[in-house]
Amino acid sequence: MALRTFVKINGITNLTDARYCSGMYVNLLGFSFENQSDRFISPDTFKEISGWLSGVDFVAEFDSANSESIQNILDQLPEITWIEHKNIDTLLHFKEKGLQPILKLSSLELQEFSQDTLSQLKDSEILIHLANDQNAIEEEENKLLLALSKEIKILLGTGINSSNVERKLDELRLFGIAMTGGDEIKPGLTDFNELADILEILELED
Repeated sequence: MALRTFVKINGITNLTDARYCSGMYVNLLGFSFENQSDRFISPDTFKEISGWLSGVDFVAEFDSANSESIQNILDQLPEITWIEHKNIDTLLHFKEKGLQPILKLSSLELQEFSQDTLSQLKDSEILIHLANDQNAIEEEENKLLLALSKEIKILLGTGINSSNVERKLDELRLFGIAMTGGDEIKPGLTDFNELADILEILELED
């Protein structure tokens, strides 16, 4: 079994989500180690969750943490092979250390990139995680994404639902999508209906 596109799940906070997504063959599970994040987990919690999983890569997610504090966390977590951040220089620093980089951006930030920056992204093979605050993509943003997807790898993390995910993938020629994990209602039970619906749509039959 496999999915028809590359999938990253952001902000995993519980084992139920992690095991379900791993069983659905997503590519990446992201864990937020930024203290200010509402999806923050500790390195110890990550170890408890990741110890039950196999066949999936792990992403350490940060927004503004500096390289020193990030390194202190990564030193505890050799299982991490990807890093997500909002700063290109920080990502390039850790790319040199062998981690695979993901740049988290809004549409506005992507629009403001210079051609030199886009060339840098292409040359460094940094994935783009487009994560807008609003849950929609405007027509002009669609045009931008279609143009940029020919040059860089984009994970669309906004405006996706079970009704449009296949159309978005085809029309925008996306590298993949990113979705956020659910919240645990009680041990073993989480609310991630939309996420599950999308993954089932993307599932390829053997």
